[in-house]
Amino acid sequence: MAKVGFIGLGNMGGPMAANLVKGGHQVQVFDLAEAALLAAEEAGCTRAASATEAAQGADFVISMLPADKHVESVYLGDNGLINVLGENALAIDCSTISAATARNVGLALKAKNISFIDAPVSGGVGGAKAGTLTFICGGQEADVERARDVLQHMGKNIFRAGDVGAGQVAKICNNMLLSVLMVGTSEALQLGIAHGLDAKVLSEIMSKSSGSNWTLDVYNPCPNVMDNVPSSNGYQGGFLVDLMSKDLGLAQQAALASGAATPMGALTHNLYRSWSQLGHGREDFSSIFNYVKANTK
Repeated sequence: MAKVGFIGLGNMGGPMAANLVKGGHQVQVFDLAEAALLAAEEAGCTRAASATEAAQGADFVISMLPADKHVESVYLGDNGLINVLGENALAIDCSTISAATARNVGLALKAKNISFIDAPVSGGVGGAKAGTLTFICGGQEADVERARDVLQHMGKNIFRAGDVGAGQVAKICNNMLLSVLMVGTSEALQLGIAHGLDAKVLSEIMSKSSGSNWTLDVYNPCPNVMDNVPSSNGYQGGFLVDLMSKDLGLAQQAALASGAATPMGALTHNLYRSWSQLGHGREDFSSIFNYVKANTK
């Protein structure tokens, strides 16, 4: 059993912390939202009054935060974890942020002899609840191997992409592809519906044909085609449009820095940014289905 400090109990972080408790670990948590803390306590976690209190004496600290500025503040701010983590602690950041920020945090912690890996996740809220996430890690091989002690209770796949920051690069590549597939799947379904096809029948046809993909088969964006997905719950409870737009922005920054050509990624970023600006930023990213619908004559 390890002592784990967990910071950030949103749609993903809350279920992840609960699964650590199920795995037999002692988990002390912190979040700014009272409801999230109450839910974590009900799952068997211990509440902390601050991020630094959650990290005190921890073997592992796991953070699941919205963006670069939050990660930098939690780790490197005036009251940052850099001031309280012991040299034997391993910090694991599961947020999706820029590779540059991950490297900066990693270097600052390394200067204090504190180990750090970036380990963004794939698998959505469903995967977080089921403990079947994929962790995409960047860091020293020994640190990634050590992290398996806790990551295995939250996910079924653990990859090392390279050194610190590599996990973030691999994650934004994955999310860029995911978003392109979601837009393409939504367009195909809306085209079929516009010609009188039943969306459930069309989904089954494409799922058994060459158009099969994860967004169609596991996370269908059309309401009432599939149970237990956000599209059948008013697009609530999943991965927010605003977060997908953020991740696509990170992908475009990375593309600009390297000179990589990502025309589909750029177009998809614009679509998600527009959908957010129309007031849908707090909906699941599969709600882009309705953006396509609104623009179908």
